[in-house]
Amino acid sequence: MKIRRFSATAFAAALLIPGLAACNSSGTTSDASATPSASGSVAPSATASSSAAKQALLDSTNAIREGNFKFSMTGAGSTAEGQVHEPSQSADMRMTIGDPSSDLMMRLDVVHAKPDSWVKLELGGTAATQIPGVKNLNTGKYHHLDQNRIKGNRTLGFDFEKLDPAGSAVLTQGITEVRQTGEGAYEGTVDVSKAAEANSLDPAVITALGAQAQTVPFTAKLDAQRRLSEMVLKIPAAGQNAAQDLKITYTDYGNAAPAQKPPAAQVVEAPAELYGLFN
Repeated sequence: MKIRRFSATAFAAALLIPGLAACNSSGTTSDASATPSASGSVAPSATASSSAAKQALLDSTNAIREGNFKFSMTGAGSTAEGQVHEPSQSADMRMTIGDPSSDLMMRLDVVHAKPDSWVKLELGGTAATQIPGVKNLNTGKYHHLDQNRIKGNRTLGFDFEKLDPAGSAVLTQGITEVRQTGEGAYEGTVDVSKAAEANSLDPAVITALGAQAQTVPFTAKLDAQRRLSEMVLKIPAAGQNAAQDLKITYTDYGNAAPAQKPPAAQVVEAPAELYGLFN
């Protein structure tokens, strides 16, 4: 039995894609209320305003690249939260998918302290008994992971060259239309098909959206230092997927703490069944 990764995980962790080209930032919005400035000059056009708004959002992700923050993501009955602390080359994340009443409930506690990684896994729900080797997985202990077997894995791995678990920089590059609605507040649309490698989005959901993927509504908020603090994607219903809001938040910029390695007495080597579950 193969488990699809948490589509709102996120965390997040196909991370940044430096090679992804930014979309054209000349999306337009209506601005019937534009008025001359005090000097008598005309206020910028709606197109210029949209460009400035998009640039503000692109710039808001720069602090994420510094790798010192806490984050959370919620959506589709799943949650994820954690922190990244690049100074110590460490990160941790806790994820919950479903609940005990679901067919399958999964809780993950993942810790990365370069060069090592561990995961503690809890599986529940009526379908849990169908998972091969479930007794070897539900041990209550942290499984030490073989880095060669998790490299590139979007759930278990972590690339300290790409520090954003949610891939918000990729998402903001996909913005097609945006306007500022208040101090540090924005709304618009984003082409999520250009952000398929953002770990906050399940590629299967993007495929199911079809043409709708090009105009997914979003809202965003920046903190007082103009750093991204919240982004909400309003994913429309498509195929068998119900409409959902995917909410990503960032807090404590510069104030995250090093991840704590699990005590040796609580560590076992990961069994083959664990790698099979996520590959």
